[in-house]
Amino acid sequence: MGSEAVGSKAVPVKTSATPRVRGIQRMALALLVLSGMISYIDRATLAVGNQLIRHDLGLSIAQMGFLLSAFLVAYALAQLPIGVLVDRVGPRLLLTLGLSLWSVAQGMGGMVTGFSQFIGVRVLLGIGEAPQFPTGARVVRDWFHQRDRGLATGVFNCSSTLGNAIGVPLLTMLMLAFGWRWMFIIMSFVGLLVALLWFVTYRSPRRMTLTPDESAYLTEGDLPGQETALTFTAWKQLFRFQSTWGMILGNFGCVYVVWIYATWLPAYLETERHMSIRSTGFFSAIPFLCGTVGALLGGVLVDGLVRRGMKPMASRKIPAAICLFGTAGCTVAGAYATSNTLAIALISASVFLLYVASTCGWALASVGFPANCAASIGAVQNFGGYVGGALAPALTGLIVQSTGSFVLALVVGGVISMASGIAYLVLVCEPGSKGDLRLADAAVLAYRSGEDI
Repeated sequence: MGSEAVGSKAVPVKTSATPRVRGIQRMALALLVLSGMISYIDRATLAVGNQLIRHDLGLSIAQMGFLLSAFLVAYALAQLPIGVLVDRVGPRLLLTLGLSLWSVAQGMGGMVTGFSQFIGVRVLLGIGEAPQFPTGARVVRDWFHQRDRGLATGVFNCSSTLGNAIGVPLLTMLMLAFGWRWMFIIMSFVGLLVALLWFVTYRSPRRMTLTPDESAYLTEGDLPGQETALTFTAWKQLFRFQSTWGMILGNFGCVYVVWIYATWLPAYLETERHMSIRSTGFFSAIPFLCGTVGALLGGVLVDGLVRRGMKPMASRKIPAAICLFGTAGCTVAGAYATSNTLAIALISASVFLLYVASTCGWALASVGFPANCAASIGAVQNFGGYVGGALAPALTGLIVQSTGSFVLALVVGGVISMASGIAYLVLVCEPGSKGDLRLADAAVLAYRSGEDI
């Protein structure tokens, strides 16, 4: 919709989603949450089966560490090409292929007989899971108005915390009932079923006949250059913009601290806080449940700030930076807390703030860049995050081994979180600003350059 004349002035008319678009939005988000939860549950199978797998295959602790890292390294490296592929080929096909690949890899994990086979399986799992979150960024950009993208981002982003919270008890139940090999195989079948469901039900807007009102709702306020195919020249242009580097460095710290807690929280509670294994299982879930709330509230916050007139990039980068500063304070304070209750509360606050920041960071991918590179910029940002994610478990382990305590490791996490908040605040800027080399004009020029992948 455009505007209506009132007297001598033109008053803009806000577009709204039609019932058909709202139905597509709900279906797409539901499947993104479901597939995202499965991806995080599948990541956890190796950790849950750690002791039994080591015993059955004769693996050392060092070899198990390599297996845990193999996924993270493969996932991080796969982000760079996968974003381009999602933007060019489309979310429907790429997520179907990704889900199918990682589900097959998951099933193969239940059939391995040695270390080298398991390394290959974990690498395939990382490559297969790579399209999940860039696909979410592109779907939100394609099917939601700019003012509605924050909450939608929060909804698909909360799948990571839900997967972490549900994964350990669910996988433990499957392992105790059927054994660790069938734990892998059962999850493989679940993933393949969701892949089929996504392929059958999801369509991109360009594959549908939209009404004028629907087209206006989906594109109002966006940058030009939405329909042209993403080129390699355009992808390279992304690295010329300081906002891209702000998103990479900002997400680095966010994911770094997340993976400190995701990989070391049970061990921290048992060794540093002297909690029982039973208590650890319960208290380890609390921070990630708080993270689920944070992911959703982050989306509400972003949309609320946009509706109150804040510029789209500012509505995302400022809350992300503030939350990372808060994460730094809570993480360091938790390291020195003398009470276990206070430590759990501070860790929960830290994870809550991390997922507010994570939602704000992913929501940056849906504004400030043309729609045909939404998955690419999201994947580039995620690459930076998972470089931090791959570093966190190893560096934390080295610090704990050398100092005999988690205190310094958590302080390092707090410092990195603070630096990443500064990166968001200083480097991310609005399209067309001096710092971003007139992003809109440069991007559109690249999309029209004709250089194909």
